Amino acid sequence: EEEQEEEKEEEEEEKERRMGQRKKRIATAARICPCSLSPVSLSADVTYVLWMFLVSLAWNWNAWFIPVRWAFPYQTTENIYYWLLTDYLCDLIYILDITIFQPRLQFIRGGDIVTDKKETRKNYIKTKRFKFDVASLVPLELFYFLTGINPMLRLPRLLKINSFFEFNERLEAILTKAYIYRVIRTTTYLLYCLHCNTCLFYWYSALDGLGSTSWVYNGEGNSYIRCYYYAVKTLITIGGVPEPTTLFEMVFQLVNYFVGVFVFSIMIGQMRDVVGAATAAQTYYRSCVDNTIKYMSSYRIPRDVQNRVKTWYNYTWQSQGMLDEQELLVQLPDKMRLDIAIDVNYSIVSKVPLFQGCDRQMIFDMLKSLRSVVYLPGDYVCKKDEVGREMYIIKEGEVQVVGGPDGKTVFVTLRAGSVFGEISLLAVGGGNRRTANVVAHGFANLFILDKKDLNEILVHYPESKKLLRKKARKMLNKGKNPEPKQEPKEPPRVPAAPVRTETPRLLRAALEMTERSSGLKGALAKVKEKTNKSKRHIITLQV
Repeated sequence: EEEQEEEKEEEEEEKERRMGQRKKRIATAARICPCSLSPVSLSADVTYVLWMFLVSLAWNWNAWFIPVRWAFPYQTTENIYYWLLTDYLCDLIYILDITIFQPRLQFIRGGDIVTDKKETRKNYIKTKRFKFDVASLVPLELFYFLTGINPMLRLPRLLKINSFFEFNERLEAILTKAYIYRVIRTTTYLLYCLHCNTCLFYWYSALDGLGSTSWVYNGEGNSYIRCYYYAVKTLITIGGVPEPTTLFEMVFQLVNYFVGVFVFSIMIGQMRDVVGAATAAQTYYRSCVDNTIKYMSSYRIPRDVQNRVKTWYNYTWQSQGMLDEQELLVQLPDKMRLDIAIDVNYSIVSKVPLFQGCDRQMIFDMLKSLRSVVYLPGDYVCKKDEVGREMYIIKEGEVQVVGGPDGKTVFVTLRAGSVFGEISLLAVGGGNRRTANVVAHGFANLFILDKKDLNEILVHYPESKKLLRKKARKMLNKGKNPEPKQEPKEPPRVPAAPVRTETPRLLRAALEMTERSSGLKGALAKVKEKTNKSKRHIITLQV
């Protein structure tokens, strides 16, 4: 029985192992060929981006080599099979894109992302892109049997240009420095225009006869390089080309000049926009620096202050790449700003002992209110006895708590993750004044939380507010030195009026005699009581 149980356990383990392997294969297949592809996040599906890269390569093959094979004698009977093999391979990529990938592209309907395969297929069929994709695969190659292998019959393949533009958008979404790719792409557009002009010039030269006139290509040297040189001089309007002799040559030259002016100006404008967008932040930085220097010079600010301002600008730009990171986040929704703040700052704030144990959502709300400030070496972050309106969290660098007779004695050095200014901010200890001087030891990057923002946050988290105040009191009491115990002192003696002892004795003797003689006991008792009270009062004053 034990052996049978062991065999059953082994069989179950084997089944589980096989099921696990099968699930892994299914998951791998789903990643390679998913049921649906997301168009919302342009960089979410790497598989689709790689596939669009292949489609873009196929489109570029047709765009660059169709005019070359039509104009230049590069397609011969010896290599025709290699050309056709590559052509049909590109056609296969087109077919796979139309039948497999594009019908799985998700779309948005009424704010909801539709992932159903049937619905995505119907949506793709209704789009104009589907019509262009189908038109790009029109089999005009059937006319090869009548006209021979003419590359111009493959011109409909260029109708799939939407795939090329989509690949550019998705690639720019992935790249961190997309402006570099934009510069390369704009340069490629110019090269392609020159490429087409080269093919047209050689085609007319071959049609009219190589070397037949001084204007056409004479057939010497490398045909493509010589014709490309001519295209550059005419399309970019450099000049220095031979004068046209025939009517067609004149018309061709005029069209070249006319188109060249527009094409070249458009390319230069696009290049200017791309470079301007890439250097917009640096241009803004230089503008701020120049305006600040101009302002300080007009008001004759001391030279040492101007140098410190310049140093702050240079360090802030080199360390952060921007002057105010809050400007970039203003247009984003609160949810996205919170996500960015959590990724950037939560690891630092969560390690602060003051906030440990507080409500997690309270910390999230506080992250959105933090602002980053850079202090130079020797800058006073806060001074003693000034009104505290901010709390500081050290992000990078060090600050020192200084004091003493000369104001330069270092009591403690605070490093990244430390918090200071919370006691005066929370008004613990009976006031909101700073209790010490804090100086930046080197370049220090601090997070600043304003008192107004903190109070608005703590209104919604009363328990966290109590916890913060409790911790702040402990920190305040921990920093105080215990006062020495003092022995109780004797209270000072109050001088009393001099006491006359003779009068009470005579009065008592007279009263006793009167009491015996007259028997007026009630009156004597009252006088005696007043005398005793007067005596007790005198004794108390002496003590």
